[in-house]
Parts: sequence; structure tokens; C-alpha cells
Amino acid sequence: MIDVLLAQIRYRLASAWRAPRLDLPLLGALLLLMGIGLVTLYSASDLDRGYVLAQGLRFVLGLVLMLVISRIPPSALRNWTPWLYAASVVLLVIVVMHGEGRGANRWLDLHFVRFQPSELLKLTMPMMIAWFLNGRQLPPGWTTLGIAGALIAVPAALIAKQPDLGTALLIVASGAFGIFLSGLAWWRIGLLLGAFAAAIPIGWPFLHDYQKDRVLTLLNPEADPLGNGWHIIQSKIAVGSGGIWGKGWHHGTQSRLEFLPEHTTDFIFSVFAEEWGLIGVLLLLALYVFIIARCLWIAANARDTYSRLLAGSISMALFVYVMVNGGMVTGILPVVGVPLPLVSYGGTSAVSLLAGFGVLMSIHAHRRTLATH
Repeated sequence: MIDVLLAQIRYRLASAWRAPRLDLPLLGALLLLMGIGLVTLYSASDLDRGYVLAQGLRFVLGLVLMLVISRIPPSALRNWTPWLYAASVVLLVIVVMHGEGRGANRWLDLHFVRFQPSELLKLTMPMMIAWFLNGRQLPPGWTTLGIAGALIAVPAALIAKQPDLGTALLIVASGAFGIFLSGLAWWRIGLLLGAFAAAIPIGWPFLHDYQKDRVLTLLNPEADPLGNGWHIIQSKIAVGSGGIWGKGWHHGTQSRLEFLPEHTTDFIFSVFAEEWGLIGVLLLLALYVFIIARCLWIAANARDTYSRLLAGSISMALFVYVMVNGGMVTGILPVVGVPLPLVSYGGTSAVSLLAGFGVLMSIHAHRRTLATH
């Protein structure tokens, strides 16, 4: 009897691990993007191997996590979603009380690891909205929208309190995409966007002074070229000086001569543009477009509401991250501290992104299983 039970357990474990294969086109594109990120980081850090080694180890950790998550059925992810969301919110509360950082409490130091809990919400937020809308009547009514809005507002408010308004808005966007993809009527979307626009003048007095300065600097960075306008001005110089073909790898002057701040993190796109020019930028953007399009294809072929909303939200959120970072470094959008996905230096961001791609891999890999149930 015991032998039969052990055999059944071994069979179930083997079945769970015999994962449906990864989506090879998406995996190949991600590996290429990470390779570009490491090469760019090596140049931006002035050939500091420590940066590359640290980021490479984070990529390995993220890839392992992606592989593990890809083996977990979406039904299991759906069951865990409320607990993952609750844990993420609890971590944000702890950050408010015990967080640390340069001018903002955004990080938790556990001595053996230091991470940014707000990055976790980039995954658990769309998971929670997809979980909440799954099984409910769609498109959602006002009551459902109100509850979903509260689920988005609570963590967004905690992140804004750190203060980190840029990440808070991205979290709001990642949740809002799930609502939008649920079939929300256009007239409701118009009303919600109108209410958001009307709230901007009301919320302006509640912004911190540095947040107001970022918006005003966007309108006229030359008004304070050595202060608030320095980031945008130097970034635009780097992007423009790359020309069509660029100056060549490790031949950019803005980062090497320390004119460009945060050149390994938020403004690494400027380094890439200066070294590889317009052609390189277009090719990098084409790679991002392919990744996003592949993710949307996975969403379109998902077999249940939870998987479809979740995959679509993650795909659209990735699009926003790329566009916000690109707009920031070219002076189209305010400086909000959004890294370029899988290119900028940063551990929590890279690992959480790859975990999100693991969810997409799981949805893609188990779509045939879902179709038979």
C-alpha cells in the first residue's frame, strides 16, 4: 500500500515538473535583450566587471525563477494570488515604517538581501485584478469597478507615500489594464479618464516640491540648467550626439566624463543611444516590440479569463515601462525614475520582470491543458 502511495506521489511530482516547453521565440528575445543590457552596462559603468557580474547573477536568478514559475499551472497561480497580493501590501506597510533609501524610504534591508517591495506589485497587482474579475460578470459594472479601484488604490497610496509617485502611477496602470481588457465600455473609460484629468489640479497642491519641480522642468529645463534641468539637458545631448550610427561602443562622452547622471540605471538608454545612434535605438525598440507582441499573442490564445487578463496586463505594462523610460530620457515626459526593462542596472526590477515572463510562459505552456477542462 505504501509503495503504491509513493509511486503515485512520484508520478504526480514528475508530471508537475514535466513542463510544457518554454516559448522559444520569447525566451530567445529575452536572452538577446539581457545580452544587450549587459554589454551596455559594461560600457556605461566604464568597464566595471563588478556591475556586469552582479547584474548577470540577477539575470540567472530571474531565469531560474522564470523556469520554476513556468511549470506552475495558472490555476495554482490563481489560487495563490490573494495571498501574494496581501503579502506585497504588508511589505509596503513595513517599508513605510522601516524602509530606507536616498531621500525616500523604498527599500527593505534584510541583511542578506536588499530589495524594493514596490517592484513586486508590478506582478501581484495585475494578478489580483485578474483574480478579482475572473468569474464575475463582464464587462464590470460600477460596483465591481469600485472594488477593483480600491484594490489598486491601497498599494498605490502606500508607494506614493514613500514617496515614489512614478512607480505608484505604473502600479495603477498595470491594474487599470486588467480592467480595460475585461471589456469595459468606452463611455465608462471616457468617464474614468475625465475624472482622472479633473483630479490633476486638485492633486497638484499635495505633491512634494521635488515632484512639482520635475513637471515644471519638463516644460522648460533650460530655466535651471545646472540644477533641476541638468538630467534632461544632458540626456538629450547624449541622445542627439549619437547621430545616425552612433559613436561606437564605449566611445560615448556623456557617461564616461560623468556629465550624464544615473547612467547605469534610469538613463542607460541615453548611453545606448549615444553609442549606437538612431539605427541602434530603432533595432532595440524593434526587439521590445517583438517581445510585447509575442506576449499579447500569448494573451490572445489564453483559455480562461484569469490567464487572458493577466497576460494582457503584463504585456501592456511592459509597453508602458519602455515608453515612459524612453520619454523620460528624451525630455518628452518628466523624470520619474523608471528603469529600462532588462537593460538598466537593478536587481529587484530584473527579477520581478523575469518572474512576470515566467507567468506568461506558464499561461502559454498550459493553454492546451486548460482547453481540455
